[in-house]
Amino acid sequence: QVQLVESGGGLVQAGGSLRLSCAASGGTFRSYCMGWFRQAPGKERVFVATTRWSGGSVYYVEYADSVKGRFTLSRRNASTVYLQMNSLKPEDTAVYYCNAVQGTGRDTLETILKKTDSGSWGQGTQVTVSS
Repeated sequence: QVQLVESGGGLVQAGGSLRLSCAASGGTFRSYCMGWFRQAPGKERVFVATTRWSGGSVYYVEYADSVKGRFTLSRRNASTVYLQMNSLKPEDTAVYYCNAVQGTGRDTLETILKKTDSGSWGQGTQVTVSS
């Protein structure tokens, strides 16, 4: 059974930085697309960033427009991803969730987003950005 454990959330002032970590266990994750979503109070969970498996040893990264240039998603190894968040804004305040879905090697961002609900989710980590 796949398990995802997030860490690294916290309280930070606007303009500050945080790094989130997600560690996966219970499977072999080389072909998985691993990424991050967030849910602000009273709002739906939305896409933040994801790795997209190329079918080989390369992983591409996709970002939501709202975080491009500020957030960086990196994959340390097959089972661990990081989300470096810089220049944080109060509107980045949310619970951040790690997600992992099986990749096909031909995924686009659209196909990944369509199957995230059937993937595995972590318990979430709170990020609060004060103004």
